[in-house]
Amino acid sequence: MEPFKTMNLNDNTSSEGGSEATEKIKCLIIGSGPAGYAAAIYAARANLSPVLYTGMQMGGQLTTTTEVDNYPGYPEGVTGPVMMEDFKKQAERFGTDVRFGIATKVDFSSYPHKVIIDDKKTIEAEVVILATGATAKYLGIEAETKYAGMGVSACATCDGFFYKGKDVAVVGGGDTACEEATYLAGLARKVYMIVRRDVFRASKAMQQRVFKAENIKILWKHQVVDLFGENGVEGALLVKNKGEDREEKLKIKIDGFFLAIGHKPNSDEFKDFIDTDEVGYVKTISGSSKTNIPGVFACGDLQDPTYRQAVTAAGSGCMAAIDAERWLAER
Repeated sequence: MEPFKTMNLNDNTSSEGGSEATEKIKCLIIGSGPAGYAAAIYAARANLSPVLYTGMQMGGQLTTTTEVDNYPGYPEGVTGPVMMEDFKKQAERFGTDVRFGIATKVDFSSYPHKVIIDDKKTIEAEVVILATGATAKYLGIEAETKYAGMGVSACATCDGFFYKGKDVAVVGGGDTACEEATYLAGLARKVYMIVRRDVFRASKAMQQRVFKAENIKILWKHQVVDLFGENGVEGALLVKNKGEDREEKLKIKIDGFFLAIGHKPNSDEFKDFIDTDEVGYVKTISGSSKTNIPGVFACGDLQDPTYRQAVTAAGSGCMAAIDAERWLAER
């Protein structure tokens, strides 16, 4: 993230001069995944007249998911984009003002809170709900984009069911990778763990769970260079001992490819004011959505390194809206 620039956040000049007038609102929601839209539904029903800015990816990570079978209320399943459109319509039904735009800078040093949208529009909000989510880390190979939703996933809990009785691969060597592999081992016929090093980074307890699973095969010192398949992932191209004299190329046949090399919380724009952990997840006061800044709340994957599910994100969005409404009432 670029350093914050000195700027006049109280600029109320007309948009005719190239800048837009400051807009004063009661409740600003930043982000449009399950957390953001759920917060908007509850905030709108509480008469907070929420304005929601969607961010670059309207609907969040779920818009890259084909089938969602584990969200209550959809007995036949639903695609991620359709579900997020349903969330959006429900939020708008109660009066949420949904806008496309990105929060590029914030100033939480004074009250009301100031947020810059698209580097030009200033919003002054009495309460701000942060719901910008987290982005899964990828290897950077072209095939990850090509097969997105067609065998490539960054969430075993979300998509593992579709690979029941099939062969899958998990990339990573940390706690998340071991947890994902162990979970998939209960569903899939065979699980390959592709580990770049010759040791795990995971805790001893997580390692033991992997070692005890009979259908997990660990491929030490392997790296993925490509995926292949006609209408979806059918296999992976690997390099063993890359860059060494004993370098070897090989193929494995798989139906699903799971990335477990971490997530990056989308918190860069807030770090100058909001407390985060060492990874970047926003810290909230236990049992609430409150951050270290009064009147600023966080929900969804932005503050959840553990569950990262649509249903838990929506629940935390509800919490954020209720916390915001109560905070305003107490003032």
